[in-house]
Amino acid sequence: MENSSYNSLTLQLEGLKVTKASKYPVFICLLIIYVFIFVANVGIVLLIWTDRSLHQPMYLLFCNLSINDIMGNSLLVPRVLSDILVPPSERLISYYECVLQAFTTHMFGTTSHTILMIMAFDRYVAICNPLRYAAIMTNNMVVKLTVSAWGVAFVLVGILLGLTIRLNRCRTMIMNPYCDNASLFKLSCESVFINNVYGLTFTVVLLSASIGSIVLTYAKITVVCVTSKNQSLNSKALKTCSTHLCLYLIMLCSGMVTITLHRFPQYSDYRKLSGILFHVIPCSLNPVIYGVQSKEIRRFLSKLFEHRNM
Repeated sequence: MENSSYNSLTLQLEGLKVTKASKYPVFICLLIIYVFIFVANVGIVLLIWTDRSLHQPMYLLFCNLSINDIMGNSLLVPRVLSDILVPPSERLISYYECVLQAFTTHMFGTTSHTILMIMAFDRYVAICNPLRYAAIMTNNMVVKLTVSAWGVAFVLVGILLGLTIRLNRCRTMIMNPYCDNASLFKLSCESVFINNVYGLTFTVVLLSASIGSIVLTYAKITVVCVTSKNQSLNSKALKTCSTHLCLYLIMLCSGMVTITLHRFPQYSDYRKLSGILFHVIPCSLNPVIYGVQSKEIRRFLSKLFEHRNM
């Protein structure tokens, strides 16, 4: 099906290369992880939504991360799961579904960075300007930060995919378990120079802004903690910032592995696997790490279980 038609609306996914013996174990493992991601993140969102004591900027901003995790996996993982059970020749996907999946995939990756950036700003204000925290982090500010995180990602990814869908296609094989921008523009026989330039610029700007803001924020927080003799402030900073930094490093390392493996075609199978792990590993750890570290969430869950056991 590689060159069967020009601008075909039916594409073929390569999918994961799994043996017959490992097909069902891989399917079950990935299914369990997906169910956990969905249940845990939906649970976090509902918990924050229903418990008024959690209607604080820190938790409301974290809600965005859980929503992003749900959306980022809901179009990708079920499709990968279904493709594991069918022969390679039957792993077909419509062009429009492929574009939507690519858009969702890149929105997930980009918004993960922007949300963690606004969460870092929240921690900076809470620790470096505690007396002005309530005046700065108002409901209006939380809305502005949320809209900015999603809006910036939407514009950047919209341009990225817009440059790709303008190209004519002369191939139909997606050399990946799922659709992304690179897989889509590789279907074209036209020049993709602009796509490569924008894609590289996009990646450099996003990572520079993300890493730069995190480094700057935590440098200032460290200075405040070192110069302050307030043990309560230092303890609060250690708990909340360690959680946020842990989430950021997991997401960053997962993404960097995938980006690095793109430079080594001989490791394409590892790249495909790392691309899926980039979605499932951070998303499954985010609610666990935040739930364990958050005193308010632990208190609510303990009350819930105590009530059920009565």
